Amino acid sequence: MRLSRAVPFVAATLLAAALSGPTPATAASVGERHCAGQDRVRVPGAALQQSACLPDLTTAALAGTPYTDMADQAGLTARGTRNPTGVPGIQIDGYFPDSSRFNATHGWQHDAQFVIRLPDRWNGGLVVTGAPGTRKQYATDTAISDQVLALGYAYAATDKGNNGADFYRDGKRPGDAVAEWNARTTQLTRAARKAVTQRYGHAPRRTYMTGISNGGYLTRWQLENHPELYDGGVDWEGALWTADGPNLLTSLPTAVARMLGSARDEDLYTAGFARGSEFLWPYHEQAYWGVTQKIYRAEFDPAYDAGCPGPTPGTTPAQILSPCASDARYDYASRPASVHRAVARVALTGRIGRPLITLHGDLDALLPKAADSDVYANMIDANGRGPLHRYYTITGGTHVDGLYDTYPDRLRPILPCHRSAFDALTAWVEQGTRPPADHTVGRPASGDVVNSCTLSTPVAAAAR
Repeated sequence: MRLSRAVPFVAATLLAAALSGPTPATAASVGERHCAGQDRVRVPGAALQQSACLPDLTTAALAGTPYTDMADQAGLTARGTRNPTGVPGIQIDGYFPDSSRFNATHGWQHDAQFVIRLPDRWNGGLVVTGAPGTRKQYATDTAISDQVLALGYAYAATDKGNNGADFYRDGKRPGDAVAEWNARTTQLTRAARKAVTQRYGHAPRRTYMTGISNGGYLTRWQLENHPELYDGGVDWEGALWTADGPNLLTSLPTAVARMLGSARDEDLYTAGFARGSEFLWPYHEQAYWGVTQKIYRAEFDPAYDAGCPGPTPGTTPAQILSPCASDARYDYASRPASVHRAVARVALTGRIGRPLITLHGDLDALLPKAADSDVYANMIDANGRGPLHRYYTITGGTHVDGLYDTYPDRLRPILPCHRSAFDALTAWVEQGTRPPADHTVGRPASGDVVNSCTLSTPVAAAAR
């Protein structure tokens, strides 16, 4: 395959001088310590990789440079989020061989892009994630990378092999694009483990998987299908796919129907949407419901309405985000067996093989927990894997933390709960300290709700 030419990165020495934080002298001394091993790190299977020694791998330093993309992180975290800084190390950017070209990052026009970060002060662990939604490899830098790097973990993230509103155009068969997400995550995990071994002289002692939304789905799928690669995971509102439902194609058509005036609020409650989440529905009508239904329907059921979205879901933002009228009538249960088989290729089973902590906001208006994590928790229990699972409902949590800035009196960010859950997971795996039983985490009446979350304070028993 012919590879497009990469846009050269800014030289590390020039970047160090431009970044806030360490003085050039400090950056130089850091470089002397960690740059020596840079050239020997090769990411197995990569078609292209470029590495740089950086005085700080966190977003506070990388914002505005080619080493992250703040625009792709927009809306995922609350404005008041406090993140650690000052983590020197090596960053490796590159891509694996792939035939699709949705990802234009670095001017590569090439999918299967990844980022691997190797901090100087390594704690022996590795954290892997995949992009949420249809975003790309830097999407969770603020939400996940900064914190785990400061704890000493190496970090690896993938764009999942396809991205953007046209992701469904990748592949030859229905379901191919989503199936690639799982394969690319497995590929990156194996490659990152070997890159870590080259950098530090031994394999990671612990490897953890985590992610938001589609990244949470990937976490679930990896722990079900490749438990040998991981020691545990944290699932942050992962998408649920089951062959016979529920899944996005069983809940979103009702939301689209309400947008178009053919469904009532009661119909949304029946589909799983939470009472009390109504104030979030206008935003989701504008930003999520229409486009999400039509692109996933195009991925798994392209024959349903070939004219909508057609070759692309639109050219203007309004067209891309708008619903298809036919989706208000979409009935997944009555669709041909071939559609259900396409979903079955990527479906979850609940047969996790490693400890998993699930977080889900009770006001999630894209993936309502009644049709998602409640169901997945029951699937885990039905397979006898309940002892490996903890499930915490976050009062006031919704699908993206950025909405907290609009509704600070009604919502709470899930990110601080994710950080607490990650600490609870590592204590569970490494020290045998079992996390609290499943429960609902209440919204605190006071204190710093943006940056603190205590998982050990239940307000009510979670229904299982």
